[in-house]
Amino acid sequence: MGVTVSCPRCAAQVRPPDLMHSDWRCDNCGDVYPFHVAEHISSEIIDSVVRQPSAERRVPLWCPWPLPPGWMVTGVGWAGDERSGVRATALSCSGPDPLGGGPADLVLIAEQPGVGLGTRFAGIPGIDPGYLIAEALSDPSQHCGPHAKIKAGGHPTPLWCVKAPEDRSAYVSEAKGMWLYAVAWPASAGYFLAEHVVLHDLSVEVVPELVYGAPSPYLHGRA
Repeated sequence: MGVTVSCPRCAAQVRPPDLMHSDWRCDNCGDVYPFHVAEHISSEIIDSVVRQPSAERRVPLWCPWPLPPGWMVTGVGWAGDERSGVRATALSCSGPDPLGGGPADLVLIAEQPGVGLGTRFAGIPGIDPGYLIAEALSDPSQHCGPHAKIKAGGHPTPLWCVKAPEDRSAYVSEAKGMWLYAVAWPASAGYFLAEHVVLHDLSVEVVPELVYGAPSPYLHGRA
């Protein structure tokens, strides 16, 4: 399985451990959990990702299931190494924009605190989004409820929309004790999350009926 490796926080190149350093390193961000992205996507690659060594708590690999009409799984990635185990996962889906009808992409990220992968894709500052959720909850101009509601692993899960670059929409929450990000391009594709989305954890069971498509440009370096 071919993979590309980059910094989870800034997408720069990373250096592997050596005699002087026991961790992967980014010249911009310091010690990081390297982010691996599979160059292609298939059921065999999904299987290989969920078999990666896990940390003390297994990180979910979230996937919308059932997929809406016309949508396909278009990429998978994970942050971590053999020593640390998987600390974050990312899965991309592509399909028709629910509002505009053009192409749309959605990246779902689950991560343990301190990784910084989700904020990179959401285009927001910092490493963890807790302060953004707190701001959304305390903003009097916002309505009192969450901006979207989904089910993740069988549990009702609120999502909070956070300020992101104009080309995307970004939602954050917690699920299974870890951060959950849903980032959509273009921004109008965030409406995908208003359509009773159910997220299935592929690390528990890989759905054999998944449909796979061409690699997502956002998971493969465009974001």
